[in-house]
Amino acid sequence: MGMNYYNTFISIAPDCPATHSTVPPVKKAGRTKPAIEYDLLSNNPYTLTQEDLLFEVHVQHKSIPEEEMITQGDRLREGFFGKSHACFRASMLGKKYGWGIHFNAEGKAALIPLESPEYQRFVNGEIENVKILKAMRNKREVK
Repeated sequence: MGMNYYNTFISIAPDCPATHSTVPPVKKAGRTKPAIEYDLLSNNPYTLTQEDLLFEVHVQHKSIPEEEMITQGDRLREGFFGKSHACFRASMLGKKYGWGIHFNAEGKAALIPLESPEYQRFVNGEIENVKILKAMRNKREVK
């Protein structure tokens, strides 16, 4: 495994349409992955690693019952990470909704709103020992 980020800031995508951060909407069909990511990160800043987030989003998105998680959680997590998964640079939070994501020294994540002074400090390189990555583009660059 080992797909957590440490001391890393993911800024919004170069082609992100947002001018400020917005909460991902809940669709009629239920909660979307970005809505679940937002809820987890906004309600639990600096408590979950990227791996924790990816797995918890999967559990909630697939509505895996709590009883199954209690009895089979380790096996489900092992199976989940047996396949490859996109990292948080591919999250719609940074590609569409205007959220930066900061992973601290322990690899725990928090949302940083695009319009905040803190976001500017990260992207300007004012926060020491933090690697800056951009969220992935929504569209491929035409060459």
